[in-house]
Amino acid sequence: MSFYLTAIILGLAFCALGAGIYLTLRIFNIPDITTDGSYTLGGAITAVMLVQHVHPLAALPAAMAGGAAAGVLTGVIHTRLRVHALLAGILVMTALYSVNLSLMGRSNIPLVRVENLYSIIPVCQQVTLNVLVITGVFILVVFFLLAWLLHTDFGIAMRATGSNEAMVRAMGVNTGRMKIAGLALANSLTALSGYLVTQYQAYADINMGIGIVISGLASVIIGGSLVRLLRARGIVAQLLGVVAGTIVFRLALAAALSAGLDPNYLKLVTSVLVLAILALGMTRKEVYD
Repeated sequence: MSFYLTAIILGLAFCALGAGIYLTLRIFNIPDITTDGSYTLGGAITAVMLVQHVHPLAALPAAMAGGAAAGVLTGVIHTRLRVHALLAGILVMTALYSVNLSLMGRSNIPLVRVENLYSIIPVCQQVTLNVLVITGVFILVVFFLLAWLLHTDFGIAMRATGSNEAMVRAMGVNTGRMKIAGLALANSLTALSGYLVTQYQAYADINMGIGIVISGLASVIIGGSLVRLLRARGIVAQLLGVVAGTIVFRLALAAALSAGLDPNYLKLVTSVLVLAILALGMTRKEVYD
C-alpha cells in the first residue's frame, strides 16, 4: 500500500510540471523541451539553498524564478530571434545542463538529515501522510491560482493567442510577449515540481530531468482523454484532468514495477505508453471523423 501511496505523492508533485506542459502544448501549441532543464534547475536551486541552511519556503520563490528565467530565455529566442520553438527549447535545455552543473558544483547533492519543507511542517505524525497532505495542499493552491489567472483578461489573452494568433495580434495584443509570459509561467511551474520532488527524494541529481518532458506529456494526454470521456468542459475541468492524468500515470508505472518490471526498462515503458495513448487517440479521432 505504501508503494502506491508513494506513487500518488510523486504524481501530486509532478502535477505542476503537467500544468506547465499543458500551458505550452495545449494553450500555445508549443512543444517546449526547456522542461528537462528547468525541472533540474528547480531541484538544483532548492538543494543548494537547503544545504546552505536557507529556510525551505525561501527556496520556493528562488526555484520558481530560476524556471521562469529559463522560460523567458526560450521565449525571447523564439519570438525575437525567430528560432523555431522546438529548437529554442533544445538550445536552452542544453545550456541549462552546464548551468545546473556549475550551480550544484557536483553531479549529485544528497539532502539526508537536511531540514526541508516536509520536516518543518508537521501536519501528521506519520511521515508519508504528512508528505501527502503538504504536497496536496501545495498543488491545490497552485491550481486554484492558475485557474484564476486563466480566467482573468491576461489569461484569456494568452488562451486567445494560442487559438488564433493573427486575430489577437490584429486586436493590438503583443503576441510575442504573451508567448514569453506563457513560457515563463510554464517553466516556473516545472521548477516547482523540481522543488517538491528534490525534497521528497532527499537529493538533487544533474540527470534528474532527462526525459521528464515525456512524463508530463503522458499526464496531459491521459488527463485530456479523461476529460473527453467524462464530457467535461472548461479550464477547471482540464486542469483537474491534468491532476488526474499525472496520478494515473504514476500509478501505472508503480503497477508495472510492482509486477516485476526491471527498473532499467522504465523509460522504455514510459515511451511505449505515451505512444500507445497517442495512437489510441488518433484511432478514436479517425473513427469519429
